[in-house]
This record gives sequence, C-alpha cells and structure tokens, in this order.
Amino acid sequence: MSDSPLPHTPARTPRSASSAPAARSASARSSAPAAPSASALHEPILDWYAENARTLPWREPDAGAWAVMVSEFMLQQTPVARVLPAYERWMQRWPKPADLAAEAPGEAVRAWDRLGYPRRALRLHAAAKAIVEEHGGVVPDDHAALLALPGVGTYTAAAIASFAYGQRHAVVDTNVRRVFARAITGSAQPTISPTAADLRLAISALPADESTAARWAIATMELGALICTARTPRCADCPIQSNCAWVLAGSPPYDGPPRKGQTYEGTDRQVRGRLLAVLRAAQGPVPKSELDACWPEQIQRERALDGLVADGLVDPVANNSYRLPA
Repeated sequence: MSDSPLPHTPARTPRSASSAPAARSASARSSAPAAPSASALHEPILDWYAENARTLPWREPDAGAWAVMVSEFMLQQTPVARVLPAYERWMQRWPKPADLAAEAPGEAVRAWDRLGYPRRALRLHAAAKAIVEEHGGVVPDDHAALLALPGVGTYTAAAIASFAYGQRHAVVDTNVRRVFARAITGSAQPTISPTAADLRLAISALPADESTAARWAIATMELGALICTARTPRCADCPIQSNCAWVLAGSPPYDGPPRKGQTYEGTDRQVRGRLLAVLRAAQGPVPKSELDACWPEQIQRERALDGLVADGLVDPVANNSYRLPA
C-alpha cells in the first residue's frame, strides 16, 4: 500500500530550513522498500519446504485422510513432540473411523492421555460416528461436508481438504498468520486472535494451481513452526529473508497489547487433569473418595469435577462413583 500524500502546502509559502526535515521524511518514505508480493514468496518457500520438511507419519503418501484428521485434532494447541506418541498409539488401535466409532466415547478420552483439552477426544469420537453414519466410513473430501462434522471448524476443514485431498484452501493457523504478518505486512507479530483480515490475506496469497496451493499451505505452516518462530525467529536461515517486509523495515519490535502466557499450575485445568488421570487408570467406576484424594482444595476440586461432568467427559454413576463416558 502506498503512503498517504503529504498535506497540500500553498504555493506562496516560502521554503525554510524548518521544512527540510519534512522533505527528507517524504524522501525516505518514497525510497523505503515496497512490501513484497505474495507471488514472490511462493518459489523460495516451496523450495525450502521440499528440502527441509519434517518426516511425520500423517504426511506419508499412504497416510490417508483419517490420519490427517486425527493429527489435526491432536495438534490443536499441542506441540508435535507431545502428539507423536499419542498419535501412534491411536492409529494402531483405531486405524479407521469405524474402529473408533465402535468404541465407547470414554475410551477416546482414556487414549487421549496427557494431550490436554480432552474435549477434543469426544469431538473426534463424535466425528468418527458421523463419518460412519453419513459417509460410509470415509472422511469426506467435500469442504462443506467436512465443516458439518462435529468438532470440525474452518481451520480443520481447510487443513483436511488441503493436506489429505490436495485442494486449494487457505489454511490459517498461528504459524501461518505469523509468517504472513512479518513477510507481507511487516508486523513483528500477528493479532492476538485470528481475524477476517487474516483469512483474506491468506486467500490472496494462495497460488492459483490447486496442487501447488496445497503444498504452499503446509509449507508456510512449516516455515512458521521451524524458522519464523514467535520469540526467536531464525531470519538468517529463512528462504525469504531478502523479501520479508518485516526484515526490510529493520525488524521493528512488537508494539501491540501484551500477550499473556498460559498458566497451568494451580488452575482448574490442572485439577481436571488430575481427576481424569485417576479415571483413566481405572477400568471401572471410581469412588468419589478416591477422586477427593487427588486434590486437597475442596471447592476447586468440586468445581473441576462438576465441569468435567457438564462437558460430558465424566459420568456420575451409582454409589457416589464416577467413570469415563460409556
């Protein structure tokens, strides 16, 4: 985008020494590097990805759409290193949607183990049942059909359609938003929450060719995960360093609202995790007294347990006991 024009100065105003800084400022703006076009970023990022992409099981040519779907559910707010062992166990036990759909939802919660945000397990189980009942056990390749599945939002539908079926969709996660914020808009960080402008920018950056667009989607995500990281970007190793608007602007610091780090110790999330750990380890109902022993603060413990019940992650049963959902 070009700079706004300078305010009009009447012709009769004499030029003075005080006007020189403004003139120099205008000259500096006019000579500043123009923001790169997205098309200039395509080839270097795609070439970098071809050489540097991580070998991950859900990226294997024969992985299939279910593998991609499971990985996308697990990778939400969870790093790859933590996902890999849980993913391997999951796919060994439930290699197809029908395998998971045939089990009780509580088994999905049990297998989710310590990935966090366990409602994802219930949603993935519900999605597997819908795939079996409505799509013959095959993850649909239609974007609208994907969006209609339980637990599948805009990002996940685009990711499955792109990564599993090679379609042309804007796949916008935090890594992609950060790459585009720096490379195209010159900002140190993207906005705290995704915006409609982020999606429009990602759509405008898509290559026209469908298969190339699918590779571009995963390549920009990988670049953000490995090189264009949030705190310590490795600009010297970046394939688009010479075309990055943020680098060309001198890598200005982030000047937006403070970003709050997520806490865990002492939170209701930690209490919920303790309670679920006890229930996962049991093969049947657990007496309330055993759950009480896992956290000393009664009010917080009861609040966390009530929340798990409300979320469908825990079922109360007879004799003041609890179990994973049947």
